[in-house]
Amino acid sequence: MASLLKFPVCFRACVRRAHQQSFGRSKLSPAAQFRRALVNVPPTEVTTLENGLRIASEDCGSKTATVGLWIDAGSRAENNANNGVAHFLEHMAFKGTANRSQTDIELEVENMGAHLNAYTSREQTVFYAKCLSKDVPKAVELLSDIIQNPTLGLVEIEREREVILREMQEVESNLQEVVFDHLHATAYQGTPLGNTILGPTKNIQSIGKVDLQNYIRTHYKAPRIVLAASGGVRHDELVNLAGRWFTEVTPTVDGNGPVPEACRFTGSEVRVRDDSLPQAHVAIAVEGCGWTDQDNVPLMVANTLIGAWDRSQTSGHNSASKLAVASATDGLCHSYQSFNTCYNDTGLWGIYFVCDPLMCEDMLFNVQQEWMRLCTMVTEGEVERAKNLLKTNMLLQLDGTTPICEDIGRQMLCYNRRVPVHELERRIDSVSAENVRDVAMKYIYDRCPAVAAVGPVENLPDYMRIRASMYWSRL
Repeated sequence: MASLLKFPVCFRACVRRAHQQSFGRSKLSPAAQFRRALVNVPPTEVTTLENGLRIASEDCGSKTATVGLWIDAGSRAENNANNGVAHFLEHMAFKGTANRSQTDIELEVENMGAHLNAYTSREQTVFYAKCLSKDVPKAVELLSDIIQNPTLGLVEIEREREVILREMQEVESNLQEVVFDHLHATAYQGTPLGNTILGPTKNIQSIGKVDLQNYIRTHYKAPRIVLAASGGVRHDELVNLAGRWFTEVTPTVDGNGPVPEACRFTGSEVRVRDDSLPQAHVAIAVEGCGWTDQDNVPLMVANTLIGAWDRSQTSGHNSASKLAVASATDGLCHSYQSFNTCYNDTGLWGIYFVCDPLMCEDMLFNVQQEWMRLCTMVTEGEVERAKNLLKTNMLLQLDGTTPICEDIGRQMLCYNRRVPVHELERRIDSVSAENVRDVAMKYIYDRCPAVAAVGPVENLPDYMRIRASMYWSRL
């Protein structure tokens, strides 16, 4: 080794290069390997049946699979009279069909070792099953039976009515859910998007079989349904199964489909002061954009840049997020999280935080200062960090057959295609600090926000002061 060190530098460099090449160490950079991995993700195959029902699947060859029905109908498709019927119908889905009793459904699912679940959002209703790959045909047939032949028995309706009322009580004890319901109610007041998903108590007490049947007849139409699957699924087999079990689904929607009512955004506030609560829960948001808007990706980067923090984290003082550093250093809040909630034609971009009673004003001041900084002074380094974090979160959220299946179903309804991960990665990489500043100026600067606050919120500034802090007057 001593004799080798006496050789010229150029010779030693050649030796190192030869050594690396001989052991195969001069390979692609981590970034290039990442992009190659994204390109090698299994493709999402899409087929449309004659009646308009779409089948989309991704085959990764695993031993398990998730298959489900994504329906383009949720609480936004309701009105004040029947608000809550979509969620009520979700509860009735597994309570028996013309071919199976509730016990039959439960035994069949248990014998397969599968999991059957459903959920309702403001724009979508979902029924899905996670099972072994060999049981995908059984799962597809079961799902088709559930949405096409529900019994909707009177006894079961009355039983689920009580279950939903208890669920409403549980939701009311979750203050984060309460605040976001209030935020939607004030931001989209007078429109269906302002209604809650569960509906008001008086509706739950009156919804009956006819209401449920009318909702199915109106909205459960083939062009509004996507059969999505991921895991160990063969697309051609899934298409054959769909052709066998879903051909009777109505192929047209009355009047070319019930068009969701345009949901206007209203800058406003709602406060529920309750000094008996230990902390104040506050959400403030501006109107964002819809899923297909070109500004969505820069807004996602801006949302990631604000980030999230809570007191259980030890990295607050050293966080790259200036709001997290301020929160940890000055004890502004117990926790905060930024959000970018998208719908078809609108969205809510904002932040939710929990703080002590007398810290509302200080925390809100720092939030709005950070928003103004986004509009005027955000740097390339901050944006680069946010882009890397966003891509990491994006991949982590696609870990497993169920998240992938959910991603496929949601994107098929929102975009009418599955956006490849490598395409989304390139779109994120193309965002610059200037893009972030531009969208922040467009959606945040001098805009009227919607505010919802619950708890001891006496210290929260009045709405006109909040509105006045949505811009900077500087020479």
